[in-house]
Amino acid sequence: MVQNVASVMGELEPEDFHLLSGVEQGMRFSEYVNREKLTDFSRLSEENVDYRLDRCEDRGLVERKTIQYEGFKLTFEGYDALALHTFVERDTLEGFGAPLGVGKESDVYEVQSYKPLALKYHREGYTNFREVMRDRDYTSDRDHVSWLYTARKAAEREYEALETLYPDVSVPQPIDTNRHAIVMEKVDGVELSRTGLEPEQVVPVLDLVLDEMQTAYDAGFVHADMSEYNVFVTTQGVVVFDWPQAVPTDHENSEELLTRDVENIVSYFQRKYPTHVDEVDTDAVAAALTDSSFETVTDYTV
Repeated sequence: MVQNVASVMGELEPEDFHLLSGVEQGMRFSEYVNREKLTDFSRLSEENVDYRLDRCEDRGLVERKTIQYEGFKLTFEGYDALALHTFVERDTLEGFGAPLGVGKESDVYEVQSYKPLALKYHREGYTNFREVMRDRDYTSDRDHVSWLYTARKAAEREYEALETLYPDVSVPQPIDTNRHAIVMEKVDGVELSRTGLEPEQVVPVLDLVLDEMQTAYDAGFVHADMSEYNVFVTTQGVVVFDWPQAVPTDHENSEELLTRDVENIVSYFQRKYPTHVDEVDTDAVAAALTDSSFETVTDYTV
């Protein structure tokens, strides 16, 4: 499990960030960066590099490996520190709060700014690197792909989707992004998977989710990972989040992915509320979403 790096940020000095940034630069070319190259990458003296490496290793920000040569790579904590440092320098953030959610592919924390916000660190590629390289098309055209690149591309894709969709689609408002991290609106709601809907709410909430998917398609995106774990139910309606796998509607598989999204969300409602959601022609629902004719799922019961 990746540790929260916020507690050590106050101990780090500007030269520590130069060293971390140097390791980051070197990791574009190899998993472990040769110690001898770090003076050039970090623009620090030999003695200062050694001193900073010890400081950063003690704090779990870099990892050392000695086989053919002495090499170093960033840990995710080190990458987190670089992103967090940038957000602080930009005045995006003023304080760091409690975790909001920790998952296989992301960690989310509450952070303080002009109002409470959410900071999401992408973790794609850190523990399931081979699977991500196979499944995510943003890694398919590179010979050397590090988890830094994979996580950063996931954040870039999600931020691009949020910027395009907000505010027409009910998604968290994007605030800032750097490396593998995104600062966004903190949503006050309950995950759909943990929400117990009243009988009269079931179909209307399902319709709201499908309607957001329709608006997103109109705006040019398919979520491509829709489930009960990617929807918040709020007092105003629903918010769809977690968009790193989103694909543009001109993607060759967009309609197939949209149909799968529809099947996933409809089948969840059918499993949890079997007496309130009948059998649905999900292919017809997906087709209706693409031509903006969807109004209610009850029009497509079979």
